[in-house]
Amino acid sequence: MVKAKKFILSRHFVGFPQPGDLQLIEEELRPLKDGEFLAQALYLSVDPYMRKYANTIPLQSTMVGTQVAKIVDSKNDKFPVGKFVAAPFGWRTFTISNGEPAARGVPVLLLPDMGDLPLSLAIGVLGMPGNSAYFGFLEILHPQAGETIAISGAAGAVGSHVGQIAKIKGLKVIGIAGSDEKGRFLTKDLGFDHFINYKTEDISQTLQEIAPEGVDLYFDNVGGEVSDAVLTNMKDFGRVSACGSISGYNDAKPQGPLIQPTMVAKQLKMQGFQNVGWRHRWSESFEQNLEWIKEGKLKYKETVTEGFENMFNAFTEMLQGGNTGKAIVKV
Repeated sequence: MVKAKKFILSRHFVGFPQPGDLQLIEEELRPLKDGEFLAQALYLSVDPYMRKYANTIPLQSTMVGTQVAKIVDSKNDKFPVGKFVAAPFGWRTFTISNGEPAARGVPVLLLPDMGDLPLSLAIGVLGMPGNSAYFGFLEILHPQAGETIAISGAAGAVGSHVGQIAKIKGLKVIGIAGSDEKGRFLTKDLGFDHFINYKTEDISQTLQEIAPEGVDLYFDNVGGEVSDAVLTNMKDFGRVSACGSISGYNDAKPQGPLIQPTMVAKQLKMQGFQNVGWRHRWSESFEQNLEWIKEGKLKYKETVTEGFENMFNAFTEMLQGGNTGKAIVKV
């Protein structure tokens, strides 16, 4: 019998997640039924959305998340032994699945041959973050060459991806992140035009200097005071894609500036989105992002934590901005 390790939600997060909120346990898996397969986790994702979404699931549930897993046993011809899947199996080492979509309709994807590329990219630039960047930028903002975009959380998995697509499309790109090291990554490695360190610089003043005519587009991952500073420096009729609001995820009652006066005065258009809204087009995103990688137009960086038992540490470090690019755990 196979024994699986998994993290279950012992109590819902209040404020910043604490070690006792999750519990690592073992369970003995039953034999496979016809139509099922057994998958062994290789790489697991930690993402900002988990902080909010975890509080919507019942206690004792497996902690939410996606992973890349290898099929090690199967009674399903569509999922043969030796193949790999990207799936929303949560924080667990072994999973029995029938291949049907799980929470929020997220599908179990049988991965194509990725050649020499790391399999972990299937939960990074070729997975959920890549989908968020691709659709949240192109479908929400409808960018035009020559426009200026500001991106908060710019050194994270989604923000760094958005900025690179923006450069491919001919935009001027301003990245906002929390360290000069991240700034060098954005400008030197990824080709961003400008970087603002929100911890040491006045965002509003700096934007006035580097984008004196105003910002056309804003891809927002953080919300709060950072976003207030960007919104007040946007052009009239600017467009905003709201991907996340990590600045307030750990507050019981998030505090922030009122954006309505600025939106009204500048006649801004803001739209929130979830990448699952385009799940019927995920193959399009996968193929285009893969093509850009092969062409050298899209680069990626991973912050890797070794060991399944270190999932919680990787999760909290990501929430504190400790990662550059995609944060993953290698089992």
